[in-house]
Amino acid sequence: MMTSVPFKPVEKQELDFLQVYLITDLKRIGKDRFLGAVEEALQGGVCALQIREKDLNPNDLLALALEIKPLIQHYHAKLFINDRADIAVMAGADGVHLTETSIQASEVKNSFPDLIVGVSTHSIEGARLADTQGADFITFSPIYATPSKANYGPPQGLDLLRQVTQAVHLPVLALGGITPHRVPECLEHGAFGVAVISGIWDSTHIKQQSSEYTQNFGGNTL
Repeated sequence: MMTSVPFKPVEKQELDFLQVYLITDLKRIGKDRFLGAVEEALQGGVCALQIREKDLNPNDLLALALEIKPLIQHYHAKLFINDRADIAVMAGADGVHLTETSIQASEVKNSFPDLIVGVSTHSIEGARLADTQGADFITFSPIYATPSKANYGPPQGLDLLRQVTQAVHLPVLALGGITPHRVPECLEHGAFGVAVISGIWDSTHIKQQSSEYTQNFGGNTL
């Protein structure tokens, strides 16, 4: 098994767009209002969007990515596709987000060196492994209790978040139950940024809610 790669991860200062990393959930939003909701989030300052729709077949996933891409370009944001590096390339996305059971980040970089590679992690061991395998950043979850991450067990907590950020050299995005008011304490415990699902999509004012998150990183007040 390959455990080291000849690739240098993207420098942290080049990844500021990841500070609020929004993950899609079509079931939560609904197809009819999906594009409008995405645009509201981008207007609120979100600069990175991951399409994470595991129920879609490859053709529909590619079609959705191509539908979103003009919005991403218009707002100068970055687009990530969950798990499918091939579809990310076909859609002209900026990166791919792998799970702990996906192929290694190094394998993606060998085949698609221009993609930014993120990896989902749920333990210090998983975080260290992603670091050695060439990931550019990781998410670590769940920090707080949240229905969308219930299948990953009880909350990890802020102390373990700090341990993970100290154990790896990569940007760590805190994920799971992150509200705008919890962002500062995540940053105080070493997080580079936050990844969000329900915290934005469940809001009745997505643009304003997105701005509440991005303001923690110097985003504009609406």
